Amino acid sequence: MADPELQLVARRIRSFPDFPTPGVVFRDISPLLKDPASFRAAIGLMMGHLKATHGAESTTSQELGLGCMLIRKRGKLPGPTVWVSYMLEYGKADLEIQKDTLEPGQRVVVVDDLSGV
Repeated sequence: MADPELQLVARRIRSFPDFPTPGVVFRDISPLLKDPASFRAAIGLMMGHLKATHGAESTTSQELGLGCMLIRKRGKLPGPTVWVSYMLEYGKADLEIQKDTLEPGQRVVVVDDLSGV
């Protein structure tokens, strides 16, 4: 693995053996998404391939020069997490993030994958 960008990306991917079930190794890209330089390198590598085949564009967070983090339904992320419950018209739901995703005082932009806002 001689490519410096590929090495940067690889260092930011964590492995969680036996998650979510025994025998599965979950490759967690959350640290990569959190770090703008690593995220930019990963997108650069992907974009090089995708532009040649599909003409794909960068993600919103990368265009803004930001990192990215995953917010998932409770129980879907490996490692230590924090969660919040909220009410829906038809019941209650929980969302969680990995505990090390945000730094105190860090400002974020939330982009919902359903609404694009």
